[in-house]
Amino acid sequence: QVQLVESGGGLVQAGGSLRLSCAASGTGFRLHVMRWYRQGPGKPRELVGAIIIGGSADYADSVKGRFTISRDDAQNTMYLQMNDLKFEDTAVYTCNALACVSSILRNYWGQGTQVTVSS
Repeated sequence: QVQLVESGGGLVQAGGSLRLSCAASGTGFRLHVMRWYRQGPGKPRELVGAIIIGGSADYADSVKGRFTISRDDAQNTMYLQMNDLKFEDTAVYTCNALACVSSILRNYWGQGTQVTVSS
């Protein structure tokens, strides 16, 4: 099994920056893809971006040029660097991991972290 724990959320003024972390833990697993989702109040859940292990990251049009995903393979941690934050970025941000455990590929989810951007 894989456990995902997000951190780094908080209250930020428009134009500010935050860095979110998603730490994966467990035994006998291998990460293949990690993703960030978000859901704002009254809005559907949105895929923010994803990073493929050994490949590159990609992003939703709404955050391109402002958000950057990176990974620390040694720590099994994914980061979301958020710059030039806007009020519309206010949401619960949740990480997802596609991982292999005992040759079985499954999706795992964190509990989410709140990001609030004030005007």
